[in-house]
Amino acid sequence: MSRQNERQTGALYEEKACLYLKEKGLKILERNFRVRQGEIDIVARDKETLVFVEVKFRKDASKGLPQEAVDRKKQRQISRVALFYLSFHHLPLSTPCRFDVVAICQNEINWIPNAFSFVK
Repeated sequence: MSRQNERQTGALYEEKACLYLKEKGLKILERNFRVRQGEIDIVARDKETLVFVEVKFRKDASKGLPQEAVDRKKQRQISRVALFYLSFHHLPLSTPCRFDVVAICQNEINWIPNAFSFVK
């Protein structure tokens, strides 16, 4: 699959994740927050909590579940970008935050709130 097709596929499933999270009561603040250190797919708010969401898609589970791709290295990268996000938006480090994963396999959506904590 070409890079362009991967981006289009990613955008499609990120849109599905956004719609799903909105249905669950989250407010989408930003999509694809990108800095040199990496990217966060979705930044949302769940009441008073800032939520950083990683979206993972697999067409089937033959290569593992999508959430398994959010390994320690990926968690560390997302944590760094989240800290940058807080700084960029002049938010205190004490801002309540959590890291969620939206895993989509075939057409099944699995939302995992609090999938991991800040990783240094």
